[in-house]
Amino acid sequence: MFGWLGARAAKLGVAGAVTLALNVGAAGCFIFDDGGEEPTAPSGQVDPTAPTFESSSRQTDGVAADRVLFGQSAAFTGPAQELGRNMRLGIQAAFNEVNQRGGVHGRRLELSSLDDAYEPEAAVTNTIRLIEQDRVFALIGEVGTPTSRSATPVAADAEVPFVAPFTGAEFLRHPEWNNIINLRASYYQETEEMVARLTTDSGIDRISVLYQDDSFGRAGRDGVQIALDRRGMKPASIGLYPRNTTAVKTALLDLMQGDPEAVIMIGAYEPVAALIEWARHTGLDPVFMTVSFVGSNALARELGPVGEGVYVTQVVPFPTDDSVPIVSSYLKALSSFAPDAIPGFVSLEGYLAGRLAIAALEGCGADVNRSCFLDSLRSADVIDIDGFELVYGQGDNQGSDAVFLTTIGSDGTYRPVETLRD
Repeated sequence: MFGWLGARAAKLGVAGAVTLALNVGAAGCFIFDDGGEEPTAPSGQVDPTAPTFESSSRQTDGVAADRVLFGQSAAFTGPAQELGRNMRLGIQAAFNEVNQRGGVHGRRLELSSLDDAYEPEAAVTNTIRLIEQDRVFALIGEVGTPTSRSATPVAADAEVPFVAPFTGAEFLRHPEWNNIINLRASYYQETEEMVARLTTDSGIDRISVLYQDDSFGRAGRDGVQIALDRRGMKPASIGLYPRNTTAVKTALLDLMQGDPEAVIMIGAYEPVAALIEWARHTGLDPVFMTVSFVGSNALARELGPVGEGVYVTQVVPFPTDDSVPIVSSYLKALSSFAPDAIPGFVSLEGYLAGRLAIAALEGCGADVNRSCFLDSLRSADVIDIDGFELVYGQGDNQGSDAVFLTTIGSDGTYRPVETLRD
């Protein structure tokens, strides 16, 4: 099936590859466009007329006597490039750490990364290339909801593991996806924590929403709406802006109509920073909160002195607290691989993603295949990565439910927050 898909995609070019990859599904029905329905998880029904390919060759792709090859499509250019670069950095640090000890069962771990600039069409093309040409064993560290929505049907159709995407989108947590392993808490959990803290700690009831006008923004917006609905509340106002731009002035005007006490923002660091700067310049100064995907280090750098008091929910521990065992391991691995790198939440998540892949390979023993890789994670009672515990199970492909609240201080650095009263 997939050899045919790759050949057809090559003939059709990028636009044709996107259309083809997003509408072909031998293992189920995949309905996707960035403004439409979420991709439907495989149903287990196979079209008897569809082309097929040998499962035996798929199970050994990316595995050699001395190495295992993983693939990554992420943003390494454009407004979200810091996210892709740091996710890759963390994965590489984890792989380098285990490689220095001789690899996993004698195999070195390698990563092939391709730039999709946070664009769905490029993510499809990259995914086809990684699976069909590079013949990777598994995909890891995809960055973003719109890109993951594009790539997941392709990966599922080829039965390639899709590990630890850097997104909390709900569709990735559908129990029927049998090739997806999520690491982090969802956007629904992050936005619930925000609304809970705003209403309980500060008594705020006029909460507005800014979101990126795509599947990522809508996933976060829906999470806010669900959290507000639980409390019998509605958004005070709503603003939206196009992906991969900083065109936020119209969104700001829309937000101002609700005279918000707080604004929850679902976006990447450049447009979020631009909106906060413009808002404070015009005298609008509510409590600003945003989700982990924003890219915390990049956001603080973009905001500079106007960043004080901005809150960001996180899904991994504080990346400089070496009293936490997993953070201590991360800092040592990062220092060994990239001594000049600045520790951050995104690269820590990448490191955890790498460690998760290592745990799965170790569980397989020397005889590595994709089924064993996935089953070793699903069948474990608890996966303990230096104290950071992940639990999977039947119908549950998300390992962690942890959400942490942080804020930017007057010096431009983050500090953990237990309550907004702090």
